[in-house]
Amino acid sequence: MRIVHKVSELHTELAEWRSRRETVALVPTMGNLHGGHLSLVERARQLGECVAVSVFVNPLQFGPNEDFQRYPRTLEADAKLLREAGADLLFAPAVSDVYPAGYPPATTVRVGGALTEILDGHFRPGHFEGVATVVNILFNLVRPDVAVFGEKDWQQLQVVRRMVADLGMPLRIAGAQTLRDADGLALSSRNQYLNPRERALAPRLYAALAAIGEGLRAGRRDFEALCAEQWAALESAGFRPQYLEVRAPDLGVPQADAAAFAILAAAHLGTTRLIDNLQIRVDGPA
Repeated sequence: MRIVHKVSELHTELAEWRSRRETVALVPTMGNLHGGHLSLVERARQLGECVAVSVFVNPLQFGPNEDFQRYPRTLEADAKLLREAGADLLFAPAVSDVYPAGYPPATTVRVGGALTEILDGHFRPGHFEGVATVVNILFNLVRPDVAVFGEKDWQQLQVVRRMVADLGMPLRIAGAQTLRDADGLALSSRNQYLNPRERALAPRLYAALAAIGEGLRAGRRDFEALCAEQWAALESAGFRPQYLEVRAPDLGVPQADAAAFAILAAAHLGTTRLIDNLQIRVDGPA
């Protein structure tokens, strides 16, 4: 596996791949990799002949009171994991490489409308503009045939898909299923912020989603009441929920006669903000 930091080095490597007409799969990450990220690499290996992984902690998607400074940077360990996972290229640029004209950039990408105003978009203003901008830059630098994103960040996945569709980008966006620990907690780099007591409580967030899903499967369509019940349970357990909602899979307003739903949540537990979602069908298995 090659490790490159500069855009010129990246283009040299990509030129060799393209000279052989090989398809390129990109996995954008912020590093501090775990099994969930490696599952994205595995998915990328299925979809492309050459797999490039970017590691870049993007300051543009962090709010002023968020964890940009303390977000773990573990490039050496990340490189070891990626090498073992079979990645072909690790692109680990500096801020000056991603934003060469200076930071913050004068040009950003904003996906407008309700998709970025609800859920995380409501609680993290500017977050999805930062995501869309850096993903656009990475797509322009790498020009992949396919890019793989985790379904744990369901809203992010929908935002990226909308951007690609709206801007006519010639690539496929593939989602990869959320990986969970045995107790149901979705794998996340931020899980390491949890102390032992919080870690023992954290799976209750997924349990709340599952309980709402069971209600939907049983025929309940009182979406607000379903969520209110689990909101109260989370608060009793020590969470500070930000949102807990039933939505259509595309994050539109859910319809009572729909066959599929998305249940999404974000909550603080101690100093850690956890997000999760559950996609279910009510006419078949999850």
